[in-house]
Amino acid sequence: MPDVVVRKIMTTMEEIHHEFGPAPKVPLRRVAAVAVIKNPFAGEYVADIAGFMEDLKPLGLEMAHKALALIGGDASVVEGYGKGSIVGTAGELEHGALWHAPGGYAMRELLGDAAAIVPSTKKVGAAGTRLDVPITHINASYVRSHFDAMEIGMNDAPRADELAFILVMSTGARIHARVGGLAADEITGKDGLR
Repeated sequence: MPDVVVRKIMTTMEEIHHEFGPAPKVPLRRVAAVAVIKNPFAGEYVADIAGFMEDLKPLGLEMAHKALALIGGDASVVEGYGKGSIVGTAGELEHGALWHAPGGYAMRELLGDAAAIVPSTKKVGAAGTRLDVPITHINASYVRSHFDAMEIGMNDAPRADELAFILVMSTGARIHARVGGLAADEITGKDGLR
């Protein structure tokens, strides 16, 4: 498989202090790590691309470490996660799907016993395209208070022959979450659902 050629990596954090109601004791933090790489399959149809996922695993782990460091370095504070891909216009949506295993397993490995599947989204777009990366609870996908998203984009990426791979972590539920459903302290299963 081809080499992973990184053009740049961006990290960002937002800290949410309130949403028109009382401020929580601890602000919600959401962080993202974005890697912009050359798309080795841009401009043509290549049937066998799955092997590139193995090549992306070190990048996934590097980005997961960067996101964790930005959120404070303590894996125990991470309650939510998600991932996404933006494929430059010379690529196809399936190229974004190459991030599923390297991005998801990297975060789950780093966070220890995270049981829930890492939610994801992907799209094809030009430089400046923004993506709402979904976030769910790391141990149970049905924890409604943690259904969230973080909007990510870069003004100069992805270029037509690039891929932008994204990892997101959060420290908790939406500020003032109050629409019911399974609560984080009610998780009973080990299947990543409930």
